[in-house]
Amino acid sequence: MKRLRQWFDGLAERERKLLLLLMAVFAIVIVLLVPFGISSMLSERREHNEALRKAIQTVQGSRGRLEEAKDKRAQIEHRYDKPAPALAGFIENAARKSGLEIPESQDRAEVPHGKKFVERSTVVRLRKVSLLPLVQMLEAIENAGHPIVVSRLNLRRRGREADSYDVELGVSAYDRVAEKKGSKSTASTSSSGVKP
Repeated sequence: MKRLRQWFDGLAERERKLLLLLMAVFAIVIVLLVPFGISSMLSERREHNEALRKAIQTVQGSRGRLEEAKDKRAQIEHRYDKPAPALAGFIENAARKSGLEIPESQDRAEVPHGKKFVERSTVVRLRKVSLLPLVQMLEAIENAGHPIVVSRLNLRRRGREADSYDVELGVSAYDRVAEKKGSKSTASTSSSGVKP
């Protein structure tokens, strides 16, 4: 400390003033910039914490909707637990309850949908049908509780007759494909290269 004092006393008046001015500027910079830097850093932390708080609130607020979606998905999957009935008989039964007769029905080939589902469809043609019994039949098909939908509906009015239509109706049923239990073991034996 003594050496520093001697060095300072050995400086010229002009150099002392410049050194004191430099030290004052340095002190002002430290006094002003350090709090500003800390304040800026804290502000960034606050913004980050606020963003995290909002994200947590969004997740907690969405919990109810996620549970509803999960329940709805479980209900939909539950519809596929039991296979849909044979379509021709099912449609015939719904038509009979509505007071209609089905003169013609045609089953279509099964169409796979992915690895888990198969679509079965039947096309039915009705002649001289009134709208009210047709709507009652369609409602019975849709509300059956099975994974069955009306996939096609073609109405043609019959000439000058009032409330008389020819109808072509496509009904599809979706069934879950049963998983094959032995598929892994047969694949491993066939890929081993050993011929039976």
